[in-house]
Amino acid sequence: MARGKKGRHKLRATFRKKHESRQRVRDVTRKFLQDEEKVEDAPGRERVSGKGELSRKRTVVGTRVAGEEGSFEVLPEVDLSQCVPGRVLAVRGLISEVLGDDGVLYECVTRRLLRTLATDDRHVVVAGDRVMVRPVQGTEGVIERVEPRRGVLGRMVRGRRHVLVANVDRIAIVASVAQPILKPNLIDRLLIAAEMSQIEPLICLNKIDLVDPAELQPLAGVYGQLGYRLFFLSASSRFGIARLADELAGRQTVFVGQSGVGKSSILNAIDPSLQLRVAEVSKASEKGRHTTTTATLIPFARGGYLVDTPGIRQMQLWDVIPEELGSAFREFRPYLNYCRFPDCTHTHELECGVKAAVAAGKIDLRRYDSYCHLFAGN
Repeated sequence: MARGKKGRHKLRATFRKKHESRQRVRDVTRKFLQDEEKVEDAPGRERVSGKGELSRKRTVVGTRVAGEEGSFEVLPEVDLSQCVPGRVLAVRGLISEVLGDDGVLYECVTRRLLRTLATDDRHVVVAGDRVMVRPVQGTEGVIERVEPRRGVLGRMVRGRRHVLVANVDRIAIVASVAQPILKPNLIDRLLIAAEMSQIEPLICLNKIDLVDPAELQPLAGVYGQLGYRLFFLSASSRFGIARLADELAGRQTVFVGQSGVGKSSILNAIDPSLQLRVAEVSKASEKGRHTTTTATLIPFARGGYLVDTPGIRQMQLWDVIPEELGSAFREFRPYLNYCRFPDCTHTHELECGVKAAVAAGKIDLRRYDSYCHLFAGN
């Protein structure tokens, strides 16, 4: 790392590979034999070091800061006098809607430098990001820099991280008790994602008017004993909506769940002026229909933001190795030190403290089965 003028740092950053021809030309002899007249046009030498247009390392002027998950990110230097800080409300294709701290809603593109930096994320800019915007003309602008993130909720899609939203305090895990059917294993996966990202989870069981509440007691009792906060809701009758709205005031909360569970309906019940689009659950498949197409930050009248997200059917955890899963289950933690082997997987070993607790009824069997499915990569 070299220091430039006025204390600026010159850093070597990794970029994406370009989709261009190889730097080193192949089959030179064959092409020469096919057309001898072009011998004078053939290059006398070629570079084979890998540098040039295909090089993945380039120099960037900026600072290196610790990012979330202990990794390091490069923050390019920008002219702060020409930029306005803001927050991304939604990303629609190549255009990001950014609410500037000056109160202006900007429609922004992302500068090429950010788009070409190598990253494990599918998208460079996501809803919830704090960014620096350079106004260009009217309400149009360019995102010059993305600030370090915290409170990131993401999942793995095709080997890369798909960040749903960034910089949130809470995750409201919405599940319907009927139409579509309740999926406790999906709740468990979202709870693990919240634990790993240090986001406070809230479990919202919607559509309780469709079942006998007594049927929910076993499941609710397990989560309640673990310290998770539960909210029994009915968006149609507004049962429990006022209590939930009080909890959301002044916080940054993302609503996550499968399609059809009523995320948008709950938000409409909290703030009727939103008028978010909703759809009925399919009677044939009892699956929800996608009405929300992108994660969107909605300013809450009582302070903070509410984040509506598209429905998810699978939640493959990102950057969670099987050996870390045990500590992510709250009920496992008191028994981890009772395992005979320090690298115990809690699946097949003898003298396992976790398995002994399951056998004694101290750990819920369904939650343990959920752990085994996750550990096996299912």
